Amino acid sequence: MIPMRVVAISTEVAESVRKTMKDPRFGFPASTSVAEGDAPCRHCLRFISAGMKQTLFTYDAFEGQEKLPLPGPVYVHAEACERYPEDGGFPAALRGSPRTLNAYGRGRRLVAQAYVEGGNVDATIERLLERGDVDYIHVRSTTAGCYTFRVEKLVSDSKRAQE
Repeated sequence: MIPMRVVAISTEVAESVRKTMKDPRFGFPASTSVAEGDAPCRHCLRFISAGMKQTLFTYDAFEGQEKLPLPGPVYVHAEACERYPEDGGFPAALRGSPRTLNAYGRGRRLVAQAYVEGGNVDATIERLLERGDVDYIHVRSTTAGCYTFRVEKLVSDSKRAQE
């Protein structure tokens, strides 16, 4: 299996949004409401269940990776939560919901796309990461289209030094 890391929204971004009620990149206003249905928190990657408070804000899924932005709406728990561990594998809470895997190469070039539901997610991620032209994968909601988290190939320190 190709070593990978799961990259949720950073704690710094989540805390900044909760504190300022603005997204940190564009300054667009955020809003907090009571959830009417389930939506994944992009920080802890667990569901925000109906009745819980959620904060909606604009997030650039390519922030820090690519020059061209792709902002869109995302949710985090309104109250502090623990960030999903990068070595946690694909989040168990999201395995049952349909996800779109957008595989990108350098320069925000979409090189492959796959739709997963249920048990085939690990094999599909593995197949995409095996491709030499794939640097990272954006996991998005298939039903709503919004960004959920990023999957990256885990590069060893020695390999990183060679690049």
